[in-house]
Amino acid sequence: MPKQKTVIVIGAGPAGLTAAYELLDKSKDFDVVVLEETNTFGGISRTVNYKGNRMDMGGHRFFSKVPEVNAWWEKMLPTQGSLPYDDKKLHRKSNTKKGGPDPEKTDRVMLRRNRLSRIFFNQKFFDYPVSLKPDTIKNMGLGTTFIVGCSYLKSVVHKLPEDSLENFYINRFGKKLYSMFFENYTENLWGRHPRDISAEWGAQRVKGLSISAILKDIFGKVFKKKNRKVETSLIEEFAYPKLGPGQLWEITAKEIKKKGGEIIMNAKVIGVKKNKKNELTGVVYEKDGKKVTLPGNYVISSMPLKDLVEAMNDVPKKYLEIASGLPYRDYMTVGVLSKKLSLKNETNIKTLGNIVPDNWVYVHDKSVKMGRFQIYNNWSPYLVKDIEHTAWVGLEYFCNEGDELWSMTDDDFAKMAISEMAKINIIKDENEALDYHVERVKKAYPAYFDTYDHIDDLRNYLNKIPNLFCVGRNGQHRYNNLDHSMCTSFEAVKNILNGATDKSNIWNVNTEKEYHESK
Repeated sequence: MPKQKTVIVIGAGPAGLTAAYELLDKSKDFDVVVLEETNTFGGISRTVNYKGNRMDMGGHRFFSKVPEVNAWWEKMLPTQGSLPYDDKKLHRKSNTKKGGPDPEKTDRVMLRRNRLSRIFFNQKFFDYPVSLKPDTIKNMGLGTTFIVGCSYLKSVVHKLPEDSLENFYINRFGKKLYSMFFENYTENLWGRHPRDISAEWGAQRVKGLSISAILKDIFGKVFKKKNRKVETSLIEEFAYPKLGPGQLWEITAKEIKKKGGEIIMNAKVIGVKKNKKNELTGVVYEKDGKKVTLPGNYVISSMPLKDLVEAMNDVPKKYLEIASGLPYRDYMTVGVLSKKLSLKNETNIKTLGNIVPDNWVYVHDKSVKMGRFQIYNNWSPYLVKDIEHTAWVGLEYFCNEGDELWSMTDDDFAKMAISEMAKINIIKDENEALDYHVERVKKAYPAYFDTYDHIDDLRNYLNKIPNLFCVGRNGQHRYNNLDHSMCTSFEAVKNILNGATDKSNIWNVNTEKEYHESK
């Protein structure tokens, strides 16, 4: 019998684990070894368990218009067959699937959750995406609403060249709305003004969302239009693992092992070996202070492009400089446990403890550094140890590794964040905080500036390495959603199984608007 070929998968996040599972599921011809730098599965989609209270790193809605992705999720975590604890107790409605598991009796279940994300601006809540509801007009005031309307009409008539993220937003929302709800938040997120960021980020993340899309959605609801198209950011319900997103990847890791795959944790890849034929021959990883060389026939990489190229031998200076200059944004989050929140629930959505029903809230307030906060109670009642009597909130801050925020001790950072919580009235005062836990996430967001302008050159260079496949958010230096990261792995596995050398199908995931928004 011919010797099995070895596929090395770098990273045990969504892209890496999807690739490993798919290879083992579709073929018996490969030995699959996954190398993960940390001791947890899921990358930035991991779930952190702190004293029975679970934190979702960044907030992950499970929503896709790609049938293959939905079928995959259903296989790993079947849709709920009955209501979860909070929906049942509050007599709220959510979709169930006949014969599906009961979340009150088993953990391996995907919940269906109602989506609510809002903007917190001037101590008031605004819908995100911005809506044209009476409450929006009331909160903005008639004068501001009139200016917003005139500004938007001007943007319809006079389009700006889309050579920056700033112009991208102005063309879709008008200058006034942009200055209220996009400018400061975007600068806080990236550490750069939107005028200095490529419009490509907006084209990828916001896609077809605009005032006109919001109007179409409103009229579609009013006139009950059948089969109305809904922009991704306008969805009203999403799937969510009972115990947070990391649960999906922990289950996937177990399935990979059942199928014979090997996963090596705490294994940091420090070298990627390339021969004179421009083929990869294996990798070098570091574990427990020792360097280990692992030969392989294929490498599927979800590690940051910057780190991949810097670990590779014989890379021409031009491409090394592009990779080394690729920027990232890191973030820190602190989970804060409190008995109650000061924010009033003025919606018609019932919640346990009558807390505000948001999944996450975008903070647009120049008086604080906070970028966003999540209310874990609303993602899943099973994320919170005492769901009836406590609120478990994640405060998120965008930063760069090594900067002032990043360098703070956990206690100092938490105290600063809790003081900001009180300052913008999320809690009454700092004494309301019962406990806290800090997490840091490196390279959470690949950024679209600096040497990113030359990423096509780097991509073309890497594509000429026949047995290398770059997948996932950091593996492609592209701000992919969860389902898109998985799709890059689906395509990479198809290429390996079919012996295909053209990798355009992998890189084309999430480049066309219609890819995500239609079946």
